[in-house]
Amino acid sequence: MPDLLIELFSEEIPARMQKRASEDLKKLITDGLVEAGLTYASAGAFATPRRLALSVEGLLAASPTTVEERKGPRVDAPEKALEGFLRGAGVSKDELEIRDEKKGQVYVAKITKAGRPASVIVADVLEATIRNFPWPKSMRWGNGALKWVRPLHSIVCILTTEEGAEVVPLDIDGIKAGNTVFGHRFMAPNTFAVSSFEAYTTKLKQNFVMLDAAERADHIWHDATNQAFAQGLEIVEDAGLLAEVAGLVEWPVVLMGDIAEDFMGLPPEVLQTSMKEHQKFFSVKNPKTGRIEKFVTVANRETADNGATILAGNQKVLFARLSDAKFFWENDNRTVARDGFEAMSAPLANVTFHNKLGSQADRIARIAALAREIAPIVGADADEAELAAKVAKADLSSEMVYEFPELQGIMGRYYAKAAGMSDAIADACRDHYSPLGPSDDVPTDPVSVAVALADKLDTLTGFWAIDEKPTGSKDPFALRRAALGVIRLVLKNGLRLNLLDALRRSDFVREYWKFVGTTRAGESGMANSDETTEVFLHRILRDQFVSYEPNPDWVPADAAKKVRGEADFSQFIEKYVVYTAHIETNKCPRNDLLSFFHDRLKVFLKDEGIRHDVIDACLVMDGADDITLLVKRARALSATLATEDGKNLIQGFKRANNILSQAEKNDGVEYSYGADIKFAEMDEERAVFAALDVAETKIKPAMASEDFTAAMSAMADLRGPVDAFFEAVQVNADNDVVRRNRLNLLGRIRDICLSVADLTKIDG
Repeated sequence: MPDLLIELFSEEIPARMQKRASEDLKKLITDGLVEAGLTYASAGAFATPRRLALSVEGLLAASPTTVEERKGPRVDAPEKALEGFLRGAGVSKDELEIRDEKKGQVYVAKITKAGRPASVIVADVLEATIRNFPWPKSMRWGNGALKWVRPLHSIVCILTTEEGAEVVPLDIDGIKAGNTVFGHRFMAPNTFAVSSFEAYTTKLKQNFVMLDAAERADHIWHDATNQAFAQGLEIVEDAGLLAEVAGLVEWPVVLMGDIAEDFMGLPPEVLQTSMKEHQKFFSVKNPKTGRIEKFVTVANRETADNGATILAGNQKVLFARLSDAKFFWENDNRTVARDGFEAMSAPLANVTFHNKLGSQADRIARIAALAREIAPIVGADADEAELAAKVAKADLSSEMVYEFPELQGIMGRYYAKAAGMSDAIADACRDHYSPLGPSDDVPTDPVSVAVALADKLDTLTGFWAIDEKPTGSKDPFALRRAALGVIRLVLKNGLRLNLLDALRRSDFVREYWKFVGTTRAGESGMANSDETTEVFLHRILRDQFVSYEPNPDWVPADAAKKVRGEADFSQFIEKYVVYTAHIETNKCPRNDLLSFFHDRLKVFLKDEGIRHDVIDACLVMDGADDITLLVKRARALSATLATEDGKNLIQGFKRANNILSQAEKNDGVEYSYGADIKFAEMDEERAVFAALDVAETKIKPAMASEDFTAAMSAMADLRGPVDAFFEAVQVNADNDVVRRNRLNLLGRIRDICLSVADLTKIDG
């Protein structure tokens, strides 16, 4: 069996495209070979900045000969139908067989397809792959029509057997396949011939090319950490940067340089971000002080002066970059010292957040009002939470964040501390964006939690209000991430947050600020500034609730007072809460957003092994908008279903429910009352009565105290008596009194189980 080696050699491939390109090459080639009848034992793909390579071992020498039977028209079919079949099958009439079938005799053609040599198949598959390669971006060059990510220079394609190596004949727009490989661009520019994958990797390394990206990354990290350790320092870990740098070099040479003393006063995050984004440098910190004191760069060649010239050039460019960062840092600090940190957010009034949701300043006002409302729930001081929300996004107008958007929040913490604000407010500036992803840290400080929740809830209700919801894979405003962030904040901090109420309050805050405008002079925020509280409340509620007709009797006595004249925002909130208490929850369109949260929760809990149907069984119970309560119930149910008693009880419950449903449908009554032990005829019946009495005494107090584990355990204890009941007892007895009593007993089983969770939702 031959082995296949392919190398596609070009100008530099962007590092971000290399991994995906190697995977695409492997998939396209191997899928094409298998489809053509060539199976293989194993395959491996590799990428460097200038080449994609593929090794396929244990390939068949030729595709097998196949015989296909194709049924044609009936023997008595028109001649033209037969002629068309012969043309399609590529056979003559003499080669046809006649077979008897139910509807008469039919022609059958046996079409033999001879196998093809591997070299012919490989040439066809490789040409199709090159011409249709799925690069994110590609280009043409010269006068040819071929497209590639960068100009393609050579193709290596050889089949190796015990007898030797064979070059696969292939010519693509003048580029002929061969066995000649290029070494390192500078250190070994000459070519060399290869005859196998082993020879290919060995000679590449001899010519200063590490083929495997993982090997290059390991080499970089090993050398960098050793050099740092030798000086009592350590490398700041950055897996993304390591992968990117490994895709920039074929022969990595690690060099460590110094950072000028002028820049040691910059925050470490500024140094790290500037060096990473602009020059792909690793930061080297002093573990004792946390200061970034040196940097590591990775060159693509060895030099006679051991990289001194390369380091000198890099340090010169770095000095210029860090000088800019230092200017921004000092200028921002002067602004904070002169005007205060809160004043830094003034320019955000002219920055549009969304054309239907106002400016960034409008959004900040909404978040501040909502954070004040949420503060008592999370145990934060309301005044501190409101102030933290007002300054949390002030750094968006700073020069540093304008230059390095990645530092938003981080710089806010530094500027808040410089302005003399508390640690809680400073931390909220940094942490209110979190969590950004499923593995990101979750804030736990109450003020940070209040602002983070307010930020995300405002985003969700705002975009829901303007009907900008995620569709399919599209989520341009990261609403799924915001919902997951709310879920993780609630669960991590054990919050008992009524989510539906929080969403409605967020809706109200948005409408309130739309009505009263911001504190900016001359802006009303609404054309009709004479709208009264009564009219305003009715208008909001008409927007939020379906089929709602306002009832003036529900409006507070001083409802005629204009909203703009309210002295205390909290009083206005209280009016809103009193007013909306009369509205049925199920008429609120925000239920759609609550369902969105539930969908995100299912995805989040999947990693815990909690199935969707388990969550569905808990969603119909009371408190479904309390995420902490919902998850607590779902975890307990999932743990119960993992036990033998739990699994078998589900089957018993479903059997009872099916029998009941059928009987209730046929009899036109509901069997849920009146089961009496005096009508029990068998010991197994009496055992179920006793077991249900015991279960009820345990389940009711456990549910009242939200001890779902105890409640589920008590429910699972019913498994034995219920199993024995169905083994021994005929529910639909001939005696009507006994039958009704047994059906009512099943109704009691159903009610007790459904009081814990809706087990009808459980699959299986």
